[in-house]
Amino acid sequence: MSNAAANLCEIQNVSHDFVLPSGKPLHVLDDVTLAIRQNEIIAFLGPSGCGKSTIMRIMAGLIRPTRGDVRYHGEPLTGLNPGVAIVFQSFALYPWMTVVQNIQLPLRAADLPPADISQRSEAAIKLVGLRGFEDAYPRELSGGMKQRVGMARALSIEPEILMLDEPFSQVDALTAESLRAEVIDIWSGKQRRLSSVAMVSHDISEVAFMADRIVLLSANPGRIHKIIENHLPRPRNYRSPEFTKLVDQLHEFITGHEMPDEPAAAEPSTALEPLPEAAVGEIIGLLEYLLSRGGREEISRIAADTHYEFGRLLGIVEAAELLNLVDTPKRMVVLDALGHRFLQSPAEERRAIWREQLLKLRLFQMARDAIAQEGSIDREFLLETLVMHMPQENYDKVFDTFIRWSRFGNLFTYNEKTEQILPAEHE
Repeated sequence: MSNAAANLCEIQNVSHDFVLPSGKPLHVLDDVTLAIRQNEIIAFLGPSGCGKSTIMRIMAGLIRPTRGDVRYHGEPLTGLNPGVAIVFQSFALYPWMTVVQNIQLPLRAADLPPADISQRSEAAIKLVGLRGFEDAYPRELSGGMKQRVGMARALSIEPEILMLDEPFSQVDALTAESLRAEVIDIWSGKQRRLSSVAMVSHDISEVAFMADRIVLLSANPGRIHKIIENHLPRPRNYRSPEFTKLVDQLHEFITGHEMPDEPAAAEPSTALEPLPEAAVGEIIGLLEYLLSRGGREEISRIAADTHYEFGRLLGIVEAAELLNLVDTPKRMVVLDALGHRFLQSPAEERRAIWREQLLKLRLFQMARDAIAQEGSIDREFLLETLVMHMPQENYDKVFDTFIRWSRFGNLFTYNEKTEQILPAEHE
């Protein structure tokens, strides 16, 4: 069998631009050629903004690339990819529908006969361990159960390729581990149409555990840096020397691209800086950890000491660096002078420092100016701003981070009932 015949879906010389409100293109992918093969699990790994999810959406037919070709079984793809189902990290369940109704929704949209709908949904429910929960509503389920509903809904349409967009990031560690094992069991089962799994993840150990091929992407714009063939036998042992060696190799790549030794060129003043997903307490915890280690530590040691998943820790480090509280020379995280001052300050002065740093970021400046003019802005206004300026980002996550950081800095307040963002009172 030729390589081309073994490919389920492929993109050839694909580049993609999002158009900003100014009319200027935002170049997010550059000349990417890649295929999903038969009977494999392929994972996309890389820094924020490298286009991982954009590649997946192009292969699924949700986005048409600016340049390049997309093929499914060797034929040009037009419209949605008929062999693909996607599981999203946000569950994407309809709260007014029961478990079985959520699962049956795409089957009804496909206008399948009632008997087929019943048979497929029942089989999917059994496959992911949801028996007994058919009539439950999403509000009655844990995060892991909600993700099982999303998986059952995707599997009910009997896809050839199952795409997973960070599907385990919203559940606890034990549940995530269970779901990973279940996905591998379902994929490796013989009574299925499912051939391959494509996944986006920030979790390096997860990628090493699950994937047969690991696509390492660099950012600005997204390009394929390297593809690693993972030949570790299944079932894989997290503690084996071979597994540890692979994880270290992936750590080195991600650290080098998310914490480069040389600073990137300055962005235009109109650009919005992505806000890493990091809670205020996590950023302060990082600063306090560094202070207890003499003000500096190697990032792999921080991950080992704090038991943070490496990708998550990188987000916290990026957030602290964005706020000018740390620096990251040569794989080290160093407490900056402002970080020292922040830790030594009383609560109100900490808030003032935080607020001052927020107002150096373009998103907070835009919000401040709009609120000064209108008195308040609503959630929809900010989300639209994020969609237009950062189309490759997860808007809801950025919005949540914006609100949390604003509240701590006593910069803005947010009324959940009216969804209004208002100025905060401060001296």
